Parts: sequence; C-alpha cells; structure tokens
Amino acid sequence: MPVSRRALVAAAVCLVLPLSACGSGSDDGSSTDASGKVEGDITFQTWNLRANFKDYFEGVIADFEKEYPGTEVKWIDQPAEGYADKISADAAGGTLPDVVNVSPDLVAPLAKAGLALDLDKAAAKYRKEYLEGAWASHRIPGMTGTYAFPWYLNTGPLFYNKALFKDAGLDPDQPPKTYDELFTDALELADKTDGKIATLANVPTVEDFGRYGVELMNKEGTAFAFNDAKGVELLTRYKELYDAKALDPQALTATPESSGKKFLTGAVAMNPGSALDLGNFKKQAPNLYKNIGITDQITSTGHVNMYVMGVMVNAQSKKKPAAVAFAHYVTDAAHQMSFAKQVAIFPSTAGSLDDPYFTKEDGTDETRVRIAAAKSLKNAVNYTPVLFSEQMKTALRNEVAKALQGKESPKEALDNAVKACDTLLQQQG
Repeated sequence: MPVSRRALVAAAVCLVLPLSACGSGSDDGSSTDASGKVEGDITFQTWNLRANFKDYFEGVIADFEKEYPGTEVKWIDQPAEGYADKISADAAGGTLPDVVNVSPDLVAPLAKAGLALDLDKAAAKYRKEYLEGAWASHRIPGMTGTYAFPWYLNTGPLFYNKALFKDAGLDPDQPPKTYDELFTDALELADKTDGKIATLANVPTVEDFGRYGVELMNKEGTAFAFNDAKGVELLTRYKELYDAKALDPQALTATPESSGKKFLTGAVAMNPGSALDLGNFKKQAPNLYKNIGITDQITSTGHVNMYVMGVMVNAQSKKKPAAVAFAHYVTDAAHQMSFAKQVAIFPSTAGSLDDPYFTKEDGTDETRVRIAAAKSLKNAVNYTPVLFSEQMKTALRNEVAKALQGKESPKEALDNAVKACDTLLQQQG
C-alpha cells in the first residue's frame, strides 16, 4: 500500500532551494563554521513552485531580507522534470547552490561527497526546534551528522469504498486494521466478485516491507536485508492476492496516478491518499465520495510511514552564515505553519502539530484526515532507507513482478533484489 514520494510531491509540490554558482566556490568544504555576520547575495531555487506559490515565497524572501539587512535572495524556479539529474550535474560541475531542498535519498550522495553541511556541527542550536524523527531523517548510515534541516512532512490514511465492501458481504464500518485482516478481506472480496474487484492496486515497495516489520538494512548501512523470512512472507502473501485477482492485474506497472484512477472508478476497493484526495473524490466521483471510508495506514510496527523533505546547505558555500540563516528561516515553525495552511502538508517543527489547525474537529472529512495524519506523524518513520536510490527501487519492483508472475519464488526474487541493490550500493561508494 505505498504512497510514493511522487504522491507527496503531487500533494505538496516539493521544493528545492539551490544557490547559484556565485554561492558555490572553492571555500574549504570541510569547514562547518557557519558563524559570522549574515550578509551577502544568495540564490534560492525552487522546483516548479512559482505558478502556485509565487506570493508566498516572495513574501518569505522579502521578510528575510528585511530581517537581515545586507542580504539579497535571488529566487529561481526550475521545472519539475530531471531535478535529481540537475543536482548531480551541479555537484559534478562545482555549481551546486548554497541552499538546496532535498529528500533524504538525494542528500546522501552529496553528504558522502562532502558537499552537504553537517548541521549537528554548524547549526546544533536549532535542533530542538524540530521533531526528533524529522531531524534524524537526513542522517546517513555509516556517517555521523545531520545533513539537512527537516522541512515539510506528509502522510495519509487508507481510503476504502464502503459500497464495494458491503456488496461483498464485508462490514463497511469495520475496515481491516492488521495485515492478516487486510489479506483475508481482500481474498474474500475477490472471491465474492469473481475476481472483478481487486482490493489493492500497487505491488509492495520497500516502505511496505518496512511497515510490515522487515529489517531493511544492516545497522552499518553496508547491505540490504529485506530478503529475510518476514520479507519473503509478505511477498508470498501478495502473490496469493495476485493469483486470486485481489491485487489488480495491472499493479505490476501501476503508478500512483493510475492506481488513483482505479480507485475513482470502483475497480479497486482500497487506496492510500491524503486530505487533498477528498476534494477530488467530491468533484470527480460523487458516488465514491458518498461511500468513502477512511482508516489508518496498516502497519505491524505501530509507526506509520512519513515522507519528509529537507533543506540542505552547501558545505562549500562562500556565504555559510547567510545560507544557514535562510535555510533555517524557511523551515522555522512560523513559516512551516503558514505553508501548511496553503497546501496539505505538515510541519516538522516541534509543537506545531498541537496547533488547533491540526487538532480541532469541524465536522468535515478533510479536517478529520488532517487531524489523524498530524497525530500519527508525531512518531512516524520514514521507512525508505536514505541510501535506497531510484535504481534500487526499480530493481526491487522488477523482482517483485517476477515473483508475482510465478517466474521466480518470492525468496529467489528478494535474494536477487538484495544482490542487485547491494551492488548498486557499492557503486555509490
């Protein structure tokens, strides 16, 4: 039941903040000293945000420049496509911006290359302002330090179609709460509808293995471990669903968008999502909205999955005091809270999730989802390993597909996936 990072981006439009070549110089990259006067020109680069949030970011920049006379923030907005490639090219060319919005997997190679500033050393005084789990999300296995300020978080519930549950003889007010219940209900629904209605539309991803309680990596961060007995058990159960058509036949090639459409049209009974989806249901599928059920993410660990974005400071920036100050400014409690009220995301700052906006019911489903998500985020976990790259995700997905199709056993598939991912990990250096 994955909610991909793409889904987070769709819900929250993720943001990037690099600084131009003038901010990336030949300064000693090993220095973590960010003390000194906050001054100078820096460039703030976002990722496809100008269209929707122009006024917000222009306001943040103007307020920062007013608070720190002698600074100037140049804002550049980049298109959404190819952002990871752009970071790699900037890093290789010595033009990495001063401040960069990153996800944990994007910051990992930069930290290993000495390009991400260790905030445990350079900005330790700010650490207490953030949720502990959020601050820890940009740590790299095998390294000491924290390499980005946590920014916004996201998570979401599991939606289900009450009408489909009822038609199959399942209690529409008692959705599955455990994996055992989920798989039992899914097989029952497929049986009662002669395989016409699947319960799930996505194959398991690495975060699903994490939620199931599988150990994903060794503690040293040198090898993956999701081919253990528990991992094989989860994939075996998904194979049962696939054979019974309780997992959508097109799940092998599904995207979050295609899975969402399947749920909208009543082809699948359950799908993960966020508060933003409720508005879409109301407009595009009023019958579904009328029968929408909302339940918690299913997890064996007691911790839901969260997605986190961060703001990294270039360790080679010539303007470290200004870069650190601006990265902190964008991610402080006041600015995270104001941003969260413009788009369905959640602040990573300590105490912010206790704000009435995230705790006070008003009778609407949108608020109910927001409150439930905020509550779950207080002890949520980012299950996707920091070192798990896009190539690794593809390798796992390909092997999962082979297992579901019966071309390999679940054990063989996961052994092969771990082997491929370990090879890619070694290539990362």
